[in-house]
Amino acid sequence: MLKKAGLKLLLLLSVMALIAAACGGDDDDDASGDDATATETDDGGGEDSSDDDDGGGDTGGDDGGGDGGDDAASSGEPVAGGTLVYATNQSPRHLNGTVQSGLATAVPGTQVNASPLFFDENYEPQPYLAESWEIADDGLSVTLNLRDDAVFHDGEPITSEDVAFSILTSKENHPFSAMFAPVESVDSSDPLVAVINLSQPHPAILMAMTPGLLPIIPEHIFNDGQDIQAHPRNAGSDFVGSGPFQVVEYEEGERIVLERFDDFFIDGRPYLDEIIIDILPDPNSVILGIDNGDYDMAVSPSQAATQQFLDDDRFVVSSDGGDAIGQIDWLNLNLRTEELSSAEARQAISIAVDQAGWRDIVALGFSSQNITGVENASPFYNAGATNYEERDLDRAMELLAEAGLDGGFELDMPATAGMLPTAEFVKQNLEDIGVTVNIRQVPDFPTWAAEVAGGTYDITYTQVWNWGDPVIGVNRSYDCENRIDPPGVIWSNNSWYCNDEVDALLDEAAVTFDTEARAQLYFEATELINQDAPIVYLGKPEAFQIRTPAVQNPPVGIWGVMSPWTDVWLSE
Repeated sequence: MLKKAGLKLLLLLSVMALIAAACGGDDDDDASGDDATATETDDGGGEDSSDDDDGGGDTGGDDGGGDGGDDAASSGEPVAGGTLVYATNQSPRHLNGTVQSGLATAVPGTQVNASPLFFDENYEPQPYLAESWEIADDGLSVTLNLRDDAVFHDGEPITSEDVAFSILTSKENHPFSAMFAPVESVDSSDPLVAVINLSQPHPAILMAMTPGLLPIIPEHIFNDGQDIQAHPRNAGSDFVGSGPFQVVEYEEGERIVLERFDDFFIDGRPYLDEIIIDILPDPNSVILGIDNGDYDMAVSPSQAATQQFLDDDRFVVSSDGGDAIGQIDWLNLNLRTEELSSAEARQAISIAVDQAGWRDIVALGFSSQNITGVENASPFYNAGATNYEERDLDRAMELLAEAGLDGGFELDMPATAGMLPTAEFVKQNLEDIGVTVNIRQVPDFPTWAAEVAGGTYDITYTQVWNWGDPVIGVNRSYDCENRIDPPGVIWSNNSWYCNDEVDALLDEAAVTFDTEARAQLYFEATELINQDAPIVYLGKPEAFQIRTPAVQNPPVGIWGVMSPWTDVWLSE
């Protein structure tokens, strides 16, 4: 068996080879890029491959602004004007986030669309389109008091009817059905007051009304009888939004140009005159463009790229922000597989996989411990839960014997090219307890997703996002009712896990407003889940922004680049 250093070298070489291969890759290759931990991350939709961050400052704060000139720049005061060029290898299907999730949609979408609320770095809601809000004592309604000076890009006022239309459109069409499932109706009789009526208390609704999750779109354009999923105004230079920037150029899969909307409802915002989003499907083109000085900002497309720019004084490389995304790397164990049907067998697999080693070797150190399905920056994360971080091969063998599996067995592991470093790591780990992992490389993400959703796998690697609140991004992986029969749905309960006690705790947490009480319920639920061990948690990867020093007040809040860039400015 390879020593740790040798394995690290082997996997690093594999990573570099995969990245190099991407230069000549086909457009049908893994959409998220071939890096060490990259896979098609959970976006709940299927077209935006990276779902599966808020930031950009306090959009309801200082109304000052204006052109401060060079003196202002040198003193650190915001300067209005300039063009920021952003590189991405994520191509949005369109800009209408009421029917589509994902990083690709949310980055431009939160620039061209505003939402009712905004969450700060402490996970506290702040005003945006809604100046204030009230939750009824019984938790069965939420009242939004809207600004009276907000208009769409065509000059039409933004009213409660638009808020109601956007919420109900999302309820009927968005892949994250839990966000607005309890909404029964929205009263819009007062143009500046929207009253959301609920069938049950729903604390997650506040998070669901933030940038990246609920854009407010114009009813007078989209409520015309056409299919909202395929509406011709979902994209293009004629897209009418409610946010700080408006679309002036839209070349699908290539380039989106956004201009400052002069009538945006926050005085002096945005600072930037223009944002150019260059879409480069090949992650190596992103890397080369950054190195050549073509771009002001990008999300690092790979760990190797992060390492390359960390030591380059021309750039700032930061992992700040994006906590609400809550991406977790894990191994799904298929409970329909006979050998994995007992908790003892699954615990043995968990103990045999060197989770800390995976973070060090495969993730190149750019990942933190995350021992439950709730991301580790959340107030609902149970850091004291039962975990399998300490690799114990003797105990793993004992557990297999208890399960009657001490003679060894085989597991089928489908993997795309980007998943191979993890697959090889897991294969070598499990050989130590007599378990043979048969890695079966599949040609592309849709093939992998279809097999996992359909249950034709034993073990597989994926990344799943929390999306700010466990009701939105966590419960779906464990809820008994979210076990969807083949052909299934990717990033649902693909492990086929069911525990009625866990369901009861998750259901109670979903209607509990008190944060401490809610946290205790999630602590109890995740402890039970960990004892049942349907999933092996590998870690929470760090997402890095690469930017030039000229980019000031970058989007590093809880949603990172998936937030409005109203307060971003350029110092030169």
